[in-house]
Amino acid sequence: MVRTQIQLTDRLAERVRSVAEREHVSMAALIRQAVAYFLDSSPGIGVEDRYERALSIAGRFSSGTGNLSGNHDDHFVETVNS
Repeated sequence: MVRTQIQLTDRLAERVRSVAEREHVSMAALIRQAVAYFLDSSPGIGVEDRYERALSIAGRFSSGTGNLSGNHDDHFVETVNS
């Protein structure tokens, strides 16, 4: 890890401290999670990584419906109308 120093406003520091206590993690861990989330969800940042993650889960789950891909429009309409 790289040691980094940041400055927070009093209000922001208190908010981070409060959430960290509630989640039972350190402020540093919470800030690392927040930065990672921001980078992973920001447009144009980590696009390749998000693409790889999406591909890695394709086909891992079962809907229990054997004809879902062939009749997806019918299933969609059924879901929307229920």
